[in-house]
Amino acid sequence: MTLRVILADDHPIFRDGLVASIEETGEFEVVGVGETAEDAIRLAKEMQPDVALLDLSMPGGGIQAARAIRAAGTAAQVAMLTVSEDDSDVMAALNAGVTGYVLKGVSAEELRRVLKRIAKGEAHITPSLAAQVLKLMQAAKVAEPNPIDTLSKREEDILRRVAKGMSNREIAEGLSLQEKTVKHYMTEILSKLHARNRVEAAIIAHEAWRDQD
Repeated sequence: MTLRVILADDHPIFRDGLVASIEETGEFEVVGVGETAEDAIRLAKEMQPDVALLDLSMPGGGIQAARAIRAAGTAAQVAMLTVSEDDSDVMAALNAGVTGYVLKGVSAEELRRVLKRIAKGEAHITPSLAAQVLKLMQAAKVAEPNPIDTLSKREEDILRRVAKGMSNREIAEGLSLQEKTVKHYMTEILSKLHARNRVEAAIIAHEAWRDQD
């Protein structure tokens, strides 16, 4: 199945090269291209893509576009493609509901791999940013017992699979559960970890269990 992508970036040369790179293998179709937040919001509404891939610093702001698209539900997933490694930008993107935060230095092959995972709803954040994001998340919370220790065995089993990039469907199949049951467990896991989304939950899991892997 060909995955449908919209792309918004205000640098024409980079944007044109990105379209060619994404479509190179025939696994993706770029169904809309724009250069502003307004373009991205309009294209998402018109095309209902699998992934909206947004530049952080385009006119109108990638964060604002992501927030509007997520609120409207006009793209299945939203990802940020940016040069920014600034902590506040990463956190703002996560708070806006993006599924992926990818740096522009990534290779075309790796970007396609990441986009395929994001299209499945699997969280992705560039590994070099994960540790600093976790520190920010922890600094913003009141000192308390490690919330990961409050997970049940079943919740831990599910979180370990989330941390490996597995989708709810894959987790359900692996644990012989219904997908809606996995979604229910994920709600509980996010609540216990005080995580806003799967990206944060996966980061917490990676850091907590790093020495065990």
